[in-house]
Amino acid sequence: MNQVVIFSAPSGAGKSTIVNHLLEKYDFLEFSISATSRKPRGMERNGVEYYFFTAEEFEAKIAAGDFVEYEEVYKGSYYGTLKSEVERIWAKGHIIVFDIDVKGGINVKSLFGDQATSIFIMPPGLDVLRERLVGRGTDSPEAIEKRLAKAEEEIAYRDRFDHVIVNDRLENSFAEAEAIIESIAGYSSKHSGTEL
Repeated sequence: MNQVVIFSAPSGAGKSTIVNHLLEKYDFLEFSISATSRKPRGMERNGVEYYFFTAEEFEAKIAAGDFVEYEEVYKGSYYGTLKSEVERIWAKGHIIVFDIDVKGGINVKSLFGDQATSIFIMPPGLDVLRERLVGRGTDSPEAIEKRLAKAEEEIAYRDRFDHVIVNDRLENSFAEAEAIIESIAGYSSKHSGTEL
């Protein structure tokens, strides 16, 4: 059966760090590259971290029915999953990994049903989250406050996910996430390559 694993979290909770660790460890996992209408940050490249579109291009793709799911996260700021991306990964026999916002995660879980396992990465607290966001150095103080307000709202949805990992100590979070992935994949010590 084609499988998807959904990781969602408030911005700065450490979701991408956990996802990247899992992608390096397991060759049967493949990252679903999201589409977005926001501008690239730092060293982000089109087709690697995201597929970047203008808001107008994104809206045209919505109208054409090109998305499995999409969300207008902030006014004029869209994120979504292209149908072509899902088809590309499943054609290889891989498990799709989604790294998406909380509402997108809930939408994807409802779309894929039993094929999907959803995981919420929980920050230890909003104070820690603020420190992490400031430490990233990618957002203005106003943007950080906006993200923190959104984080409070998103944390309220954690019970809608199959698993919640509190990212207090990264090693523990890695171990919890690995256990979930191995359970989904029917992983054993004899596992090799992408044979599931």
